[in-house]
Amino acid sequence: MERVRASLELQGPATSEPVTGLEVASAREAGVLVPLFEEAREARVVLTRRAAHLRSHTGEVAFPGGRLEPGEEPVAGALREAHEEVGLDPAEVEILGSLAPLQTVSSGSRITPFVGALGRRPPLAPNPAEVARIFDVSLAELVSDGVYREERWDLPGLEDRPMHFFELADETVWGATARILMELLELVVGAA
Repeated sequence: MERVRASLELQGPATSEPVTGLEVASAREAGVLVPLFEEAREARVVLTRRAAHLRSHTGEVAFPGGRLEPGEEPVAGALREAHEEVGLDPAEVEILGSLAPLQTVSSGSRITPFVGALGRRPPLAPNPAEVARIFDVSLAELVSDGVYREERWDLPGLEDRPMHFFELADETVWGATARILMELLELVVGAA
């Protein structure tokens, strides 16, 4: 966790420009929380699998978070959504910094990710209206051989775009969640 903390301090504030290269004029603002805690001297990240009955991103692995309410700051929205989705007490979260905002092609959202440190493994409970499963994985596992792969996709307006995938034992992490994990891992591993 100290390495994560030091990496975010070195980085400073994230850029305010989305990193996809594709601007969506009617993008909906969203905030997500990248919750981290330390256990057995390893940093672990909390992830969710979205409920099967949701309108978008059904069954996908995601960070707690979602659309902002009118007038809400992204960090406040990320903390509110984490509380609503998994029962994470906002008072237990120390915001270490933000990662680069990103724009999604499929849902037209502009997501600002915030990295939050937790003092211990948090007691969490999925809100069945939004979350099917909560799980965590160590950052070390995410950089293990055979877990990460990249494909190149052609999307409307974006040729030869890298798509990141993390193949875990029970889940495949891809899309915006994988892009956020990739940025965090590059930041932490690059700070070695």
